[in-house]
Amino acid sequence: MPYLNDMPLEARLAMLNRRDAGRQPQDILKPALALLDQKIALVSSFGAESAVLLHMVAQTATKTPVLFIDTMMLFRATLTYQKSLTKHLGLENVTHISPDPGRVFLQDNEGLLHQSNTDACCTLRKVEPLQQALTPFSAWITGRKRHQSATRTDMAIWEADETGRLKLNPLAHWSKDDINAYFETHNLPRHPLTDNGYPSIGCAPCTFRARPGMDDRAGRWPGQSKTECGIHLPVKPRNA
Repeated sequence: MPYLNDMPLEARLAMLNRRDAGRQPQDILKPALALLDQKIALVSSFGAESAVLLHMVAQTATKTPVLFIDTMMLFRATLTYQKSLTKHLGLENVTHISPDPGRVFLQDNEGLLHQSNTDACCTLRKVEPLQQALTPFSAWITGRKRHQSATRTDMAIWEADETGRLKLNPLAHWSKDDINAYFETHNLPRHPLTDNGYPSIGCAPCTFRARPGMDDRAGRWPGQSKTECGIHLPVKPRNA
């Protein structure tokens, strides 16, 4: 199959991106989920726009592994939304991922690490737990979109992470209007914080309301040059 063959990684990514250019997300997802059955996981924050991709996956394969990173610093509304949306969509294989309690005790016992070193906090609470959880998988799916921020405008549909694992962004080319139309067409429930000025929702201490006209992710780590938590930092493809 083109996803996991012996072709060098850069060539494989180029082939997949050529093939899927112009395709709708559902047409990208269906063959990937079928051919990578149980070898591919959807990583979801259950945030502002997450319901769209979760619905697409649920319509195709309800048993697809979904990895939800609970950093232990999320909004209570996100935890409530995660439970209700999982039930609403009929998702059957959602796994909660949390940071290692021992490492949290040693590095952030008071829960204040984000005030002095946001990168270290994200690594402890998001990057390391996800890296561990992805170990059994050959590929993963994200809900990132080019319209979300200036740092994502050139994002490809198919990428690779630092391990050479395939990374699929089926919504990469969708606009804000596309997302809103899908919500309305399928009558999907919204994250409760979106009506309060939160177009992107992460951990409570580092997420704020964004002013109108700003990037969707402008409310994340405001006042800092930081734009990503670390699980989506650009990685130059290398041969598998």
